[in-house]
Amino acid sequence: MGKIRDATELDAEACAAIYTPYVHDTAITFELDPPTAREMAERIARAVRTHAWLVLEDDEGRVVGYAYGGPMKPRAAYRWSCEVSIYLEIGRRRAGGGRALYEALFERLAARGYRTAIAGMTLPNPASEGLHAALGFEPIGTYRKIGWKHDSWHDVAWSQLTLATGEDPPAEPT
Repeated sequence: MGKIRDATELDAEACAAIYTPYVHDTAITFELDPPTAREMAERIARAVRTHAWLVLEDDEGRVVGYAYGGPMKPRAAYRWSCEVSIYLEIGRRRAGGGRALYEALFERLAARGYRTAIAGMTLPNPASEGLHAALGFEPIGTYRKIGWKHDSWHDVAWSQLTLATGEDPPAEPT
């Protein structure tokens, strides 16, 4: 399966290359234009400062997937919750990389003080739906016809996972 490690801005080009086919060819992401390597580097830097961004390398050291966490909403009461996303190189599904990336991500997010992970999945997306369900995410609702891409409306299902529990009030995320 390879190695999982913390991402750096040097991984931006590889992450952008993984993401581009999702932008161009699917409705899995609602972005219409893929980010440049520079924009991806900014996203990585932002995520690493407050949450986490991990990459999966194959046995040759090539980045073949990534997962990251970021703020769920900007209001202070949400600060112990985060939104998570994962992208694997096209054709790499069902080999264990997604599970391994997410499990490592959840460990890092919990260690930083985050309590809940939220994930949104454009429907239909059986691979993502299956991965999230297998990891224990619980469905919390679906936005109907919320995004227009590739000449049609798309629903987005939302689910959540408890990352950690503890004393209340919780300590501030670090």
